[in-house]
Amino acid sequence: MADEAMNGETSAPVRYDLVVIGGGPAGYGAALYGGAAGMKVALVERDRLGGTCLHRGCIPAKELLETAAVWRTVSDASTFGVNVAPPELDFGVSQERKQRIVDGLETGVEGLLRRRKVTVFEGTGRLVADRSVVVESDESGSQILAGDHVLLAAGSVPITLPGFERDSTLVMTSDEVLALDEVPGRVAVIGGGAIGCEFASMLADLGAEVTVLEYASQIVPGVDTDIAKALTRAFSKRGIKVLTGCRVTGHTPLEGGGTTVQYTTGGSSEGDGEVADVEVDAVVVSVGRRPYPDHLGLDDTEVKVDERGFVVADERCRTSMAGVYAVGDLINTPQLAHVGFAEAMVAVQDILGEEPAPVDYANVPWAIYCHPEVAFAGLSEAAAREAGFDVVTSKHRYSGNSRAMIVNDTEGLVKIVAEREADGTAGRVLGVHMMGPWVTEQLGQGYLAVNWEATVAEVAALVQPHPTLSELFGETMLSLTGRGLHG
Repeated sequence: MADEAMNGETSAPVRYDLVVIGGGPAGYGAALYGGAAGMKVALVERDRLGGTCLHRGCIPAKELLETAAVWRTVSDASTFGVNVAPPELDFGVSQERKQRIVDGLETGVEGLLRRRKVTVFEGTGRLVADRSVVVESDESGSQILAGDHVLLAAGSVPITLPGFERDSTLVMTSDEVLALDEVPGRVAVIGGGAIGCEFASMLADLGAEVTVLEYASQIVPGVDTDIAKALTRAFSKRGIKVLTGCRVTGHTPLEGGGTTVQYTTGGSSEGDGEVADVEVDAVVVSVGRRPYPDHLGLDDTEVKVDERGFVVADERCRTSMAGVYAVGDLINTPQLAHVGFAEAMVAVQDILGEEPAPVDYANVPWAIYCHPEVAFAGLSEAAAREAGFDVVTSKHRYSGNSRAMIVNDTEGLVKIVAEREADGTAGRVLGVHMMGPWVTEQLGQGYLAVNWEATVAEVAALVQPHPTLSELFGETMLSLTGRGLHG
C-alpha cells in the first residue's frame, strides 16, 4: 500500500495528474503511458496487478493450451522417427508452471510501474465529485486521491446463465477452468466463441470428450464463414462435437456425479425446436463477459452507464463526466487486451492535448489459440458484401505449404477479401482470415495490409521468405493479381 496519501479526514488529498482505477492491461497501460509522458500517476487496484488477462484469462489459458500442444507433439513424435513412451499428463505440474509465469509477469508489471514512478494503491477505488477517488482498504482504511483526470478501467467478469449457477466443480466459468487440478472425462462447453473454442481444444487434447453448444449459426462469430466451417471440420476430426444453432435450456445433476444438459436445435428464441440432451461430467459456461462497474460508485456521478452495464464513452474514451475517461472491457468495444492498451494510449494522448487517432475497432486483430489456430483482421466476405462492397476473394490451404508439411501441421487455410475494381481486378485489401499452424503469429502482415488500406498489387509485390508458413499469405495475395505461382 502506498503511504503517500493520508486519510482524507486529517489531511488534504494528494493531487495527481491522472488517477487510474483498475490494474489490468487497460489500466496499467494508461498508467505506464502517462508515466512515460511525465505525468504524476496513481493506480488503484482491488485485487492483483495484471487483471483478468494475466490472472484469469489470456496468459493462464495460453499456458494450458501450450501444455496441450506439447502433448500433441510428444504423441506424434513417432511420425518424425522419434520413439518415446506414451505420454502421461501431470496436470498439477502444468498448473504450477502456469502460476510461475503469471507471478513472474505480475512482478514485471510492478517493476515497470515503479520505474515510471506510478504510485500504486491497494484497495477498491470509488469515483466521487470533483474527480476525486476514495480508496477503501481493509488494511489502511479510507484514503482520498484527487485527480486532474480519472481513468476507469475496472474490467469485466464472466457472464453466467440462469439455471447454470457455478459451483467450481460441476458448473464452471473460465475462472474455474483455469484452476482445474484434473481434466474431466466429459465436458459440455456452452458457447463457441474465442474462449469456448480455446477451452474445447485444450480439454479435448488432454483427453476429455467435448461437446460445444453454440447459439449462433457458426462458431467464432466474426470470422469468415469459410474459416468457421474449416474449424468445425477440424474439431470434428479430433472428436470434438460442435452443435450450432442450439439453445441451452437447463441441466439435471445426476446421482453419483455429472449432469445432463438439455438443449433445443432448429428452433427460435421462443423455445420451439427439437429437444435433445448430453450427459457430461462438467459444464463450462463460456458465453462472454460483462462490464464490471459495480464498485465504482457511478450512480452518484455524472458518468452514464447503458442498459447492459457498459460505461458510455466517445471515440477518445471520454465519459459524460468532464475529465473522466473509461477504457477496456468497461466500455462497449472488443474485449481484447490489446484493444485496452490502444484505448489507454488514446485517452492519455487526449489528456495531454494531443490529437490521437481513434481505435479502428472494425479492423483490430483477433487471435484464437485453439488447434488449429484462428486469426483475422478486417471484414469477412459476408460483412464486406453487406457493407456494399463488390468483392473478390482468394483461398489457399496449408496442405501444399512446404513448411506446414515439415512441421506436420497442414490443417487450415488463408482467405483474403479484397475490393473489386471497376475493371474487375482486385484492389484494396478488406480482410484477412486465417486458420492453421501459428497463424496468430502470422497475422501481422495481414493486419498491416488491412489497416494501411494497401492494395493487392502492393502487398503481392513483397518478397516472402521460403520455406515459411507465412508465404501462404503471399501466395494467396499473389493469386488475386491473376498470376499466382502455386495455385
